[in-house]
Amino acid sequence: MPGGWELLIIVAVIVLLFGAKKLPAMARSVGQSARIFKGEMKGLKDENPEAAPDVPATPAALPPGPTATASAPVGEGAHPATSR
Repeated sequence: MPGGWELLIIVAVIVLLFGAKKLPAMARSVGQSARIFKGEMKGLKDENPEAAPDVPATPAALPPGPTATASAPVGEGAHPATSR
């Protein structure tokens, strides 16, 4: 975190780069953008509360997966390239 002198130097550089007349308009714009972003995030939370459940799904609640079945015997002749 910048200390007192570092903060003062940063502010001076910003004033030199952008000018004292543009700083209030820039600060107003940043504040307005932050308010819009905050409102949109709140709207997304209110719109879809079940999108991010607090409790993760347990394996018992998940549907069963496919079962493994043997389609060909394992051993000699099981691979088509070896059976001549």
